[in-house]
Amino acid sequence: MTSPKATQQQVARLVDLGVAELLGTTGSGLARLADGLGEGGLVALHPDTVPARTLAGLLQHAGRPGFVVEDMTDLEAFEPVVDLPPDPLYLVHDLDRGDDLRSWSPDEAGPHLAARGRTPLTLHEGISWLLQEPERLEPGACFMTTASRLTRADGRLDPRTPAIWISGGTGRDGRERKGAPKVGWCWAGNRHTWLGVASAGSRSGRTGAH
Repeated sequence: MTSPKATQQQVARLVDLGVAELLGTTGSGLARLADGLGEGGLVALHPDTVPARTLAGLLQHAGRPGFVVEDMTDLEAFEPVVDLPPDPLYLVHDLDRGDDLRSWSPDEAGPHLAARGRTPLTLHEGISWLLQEPERLEPGACFMTTASRLTRADGRLDPRTPAIWISGGTGRDGRERKGAPKVGWCWAGNRHTWLGVASAGSRSGRTGAH
C-alpha cells in the first residue's frame, strides 16, 4: 500500500461519498468519531456501522458503481472472525492486497498469514480501502476478504468467503455492469489466479492497538 493519507483527509473523502449521512450524522460528526485515532493507517468502518451491501454501492470502477452478487442474499449474516477495535471508525495498518497469495485458497492462506503475524481483512475493511484508493482494484489483481465469515447453526464456518473483484458483465451481472466493482464469494478451499488474500499488520482504535 502507498503511504496512507492523513486521517482527516480520509474522513473528508468519506463525507464526500455520503458516509456521514448513512451513519445519521454530519461531516463534523464523522470527524469527531475519528478524534484520537492518530495517523498512519486506513480509516475503516466498523461492521456495526453501515451494512456492507450499502457500502458496496459507493464503490466505483470504470465509471460504474459497485454491487453485491444476487446469490449472496445472506451477506448481512457474515461477521468478523478477527478482533476489531470497538470504535465506529478505526485504523488498519500495513495493508497488503495479497498478490503473493494469488493461487492460494483461503484455507491455505490463513495459517501462512498467522505465521507472519498478520490477519486477513474483513469485507468492511476491504471496501473501506477501495473507497479511499479505488485503483487498488485491478483486472487480474483483486482480493478476498476472508476475515468476514458466516457461522452456521452447527457452529462450523460456512465454506464461502467474501471477495471483491471486477465484473466481466456476464451472466446475472448483466452487460451494463461490465467493469463494475463486485462483492461476491469464493469457496474457502478453492484457488484463484486473480484473487489474493488481503491482510493487515495490525489495527488500532481510540482505545489502543488490536
